[in-house]
Amino acid sequence: MVMGWLTTASKIAPLRAILRAMFVKKAHTLERTLWGITFPNPVGLAAGFDKDARFTDSLACLGFGFIEIGTVTPRPQPGNPQPRLFRLPADKALINRMGFNNGGAAAAAERLKKRKAHVIIGGNIGKNKDTPNEQATDDYEKAFLALYDVVDYFVVNVSSPNTPGLRALQDKEPLTQLLSHLQQLNREKGKRKPLLLKIAPDLTNEQLDDIIEIVRNTALDGIVSSNTTISREGLATPPDEVAAIGMGGLSGAPLKNRATEVVKYLHSRSNGTIPIIASGGIFTAADAQEKLDAGASLVQVYTGFIYEGPAIAKNICSGIR
Repeated sequence: MVMGWLTTASKIAPLRAILRAMFVKKAHTLERTLWGITFPNPVGLAAGFDKDARFTDSLACLGFGFIEIGTVTPRPQPGNPQPRLFRLPADKALINRMGFNNGGAAAAAERLKKRKAHVIIGGNIGKNKDTPNEQATDDYEKAFLALYDVVDYFVVNVSSPNTPGLRALQDKEPLTQLLSHLQQLNREKGKRKPLLLKIAPDLTNEQLDDIIEIVRNTALDGIVSSNTTISREGLATPPDEVAAIGMGGLSGAPLKNRATEVVKYLHSRSNGTIPIIASGGIFTAADAQEKLDAGASLVQVYTGFIYEGPAIAKNICSGIR
């Protein structure tokens, strides 16, 4: 309902101007340049909210420095059975098991071709649920090629807990093969697009070391850290309520500390050589600053957007150094 209202308002020039005046914070000091791309500010909208690139023009009115669409799969798929998204207000958290519900890469590409807002777009790509891991590379290739001309950077998602077996692709050998193949396609295109990897917050330090090695060996452009967690530790929501919700990835405030730990570890172990987009538990300017101080170059919000409302990007931009 809210997105329907926002979409309608953003199509009417006077209302669009009012929205931008209310929610867009402009300042040269907020700009960040990565991979030859100048981001107007470091606060982006994480993948998962606008899975099908339906709302990029309207979301651009809310002051995000960039918007990541997806996760997009090559073929359309309905996702997991509903209900599949749950709020935990006592924890300022969400649990979701959406399952990459989307209309497919080709449909998303067509929408992006028609967008009017000049906002930086990331394309988050994944495999279809019924595609075996042995054939996953084919799915990522199809999604990559379909979106190549309409996004500014790519994120390879192998870390969602809601597609069976997907996280096994984070293992060293299959991940290296997948990323090497995509980088080869990227080089063949001539003007290559930045290619990043989205990881889970549940990886051990040894696994994070492997990720750093893989990023270096495949000449990857950066890491998005992190996806949702399968952990349920330290929640204020009663355990029986959490158990009744069932499987899914947890996001929001409970993820904040672990997400910061992962960013700090990656930044330290790589000697600051790998650009990081940080996501996880970012609600306020202080939360964002914590991630930036830990070594992130950019930040993303999703659950914070749900709880804090449409002014979150402006509020963060007004409060960070």
